[in-house]
Amino acid sequence: MDKINRNERIALLLKRLTDSPGEILTLGSFTEMLNSAKSTISEDIDIVQNLLSKLDIGSIETIPGAQGGVRFMPGFSKGKSLKILDNLCADLSNVQRILPGGYLYMIDIIYNPKIVNDIARIFAGHFFRRGIDYVVTVETKGIPLAFAVAKYLNVPLVIVRHNSEATDGASVNTNYVSGSSKKIQTMILSIRALKKNSRLLFIDDFMKGGGTAKGIIELAKEFECEVAGIGVLIETVEPLKKLVENYMSLLTLNVVDDDEKIIDIKPSKGRM
Repeated sequence: MDKINRNERIALLLKRLTDSPGEILTLGSFTEMLNSAKSTISEDIDIVQNLLSKLDIGSIETIPGAQGGVRFMPGFSKGKSLKILDNLCADLSNVQRILPGGYLYMIDIIYNPKIVNDIARIFAGHFFRRGIDYVVTVETKGIPLAFAVAKYLNVPLVIVRHNSEATDGASVNTNYVSGSSKKIQTMILSIRALKKNSRLLFIDDFMKGGGTAKGIIELAKEFECEVAGIGVLIETVEPLKKLVENYMSLLTLNVVDDDEKIIDIKPSKGRM
């Protein structure tokens, strides 16, 4: 291999690390890839760390020991996260988003790749150290967000269905009560979807009463798995008492008033 200059090494290191969040990469693997000494690679990684800090998209962690190396941890600083959420609230506060019945139109937000990636980085940074094995969501509008979070955590995405399909094979069914409508609904997941003793992160776009999240917790028990984290983009202020307690919400929807043409939505307090 021809000699690679420093600028080229920096670019390759940055791409290799950010393409594999959480994966421990040894200096030896980089010396082979870049045909450079470990001391040179170590200096280059310091430069990449400084660059990541300036870009505010994550950081590099050094893992000591014989099996150690470095790994990329995605995420934003708290200041950048709050700026993203403030901008999102400003967009969602547009009264033209009010739908009949007091609902909030947000499909354009959760299907926007740039916005979804920013939100996913916030979640990934928060839950990164929890040892997540799978990101789980329910077949609904939250799938794009859950997929993006899974990408930044570098783990598989599992989608829980409401109806079984032949391609799923044998499945596990569980019933749960919706926290808002109090209706009984069904969750279905293929028995091949999860490995036992896995740690799950449940991601959803919206939470009102918390019934879906509680249903996921019960379903996880059927697979002998643990829900190690719950992340929701928007929660409603009412009901105050949710069916789950330990969760992270990014935004809180206080009011959607069709008559007064008011939308009151703000970054969630104490959840960041």
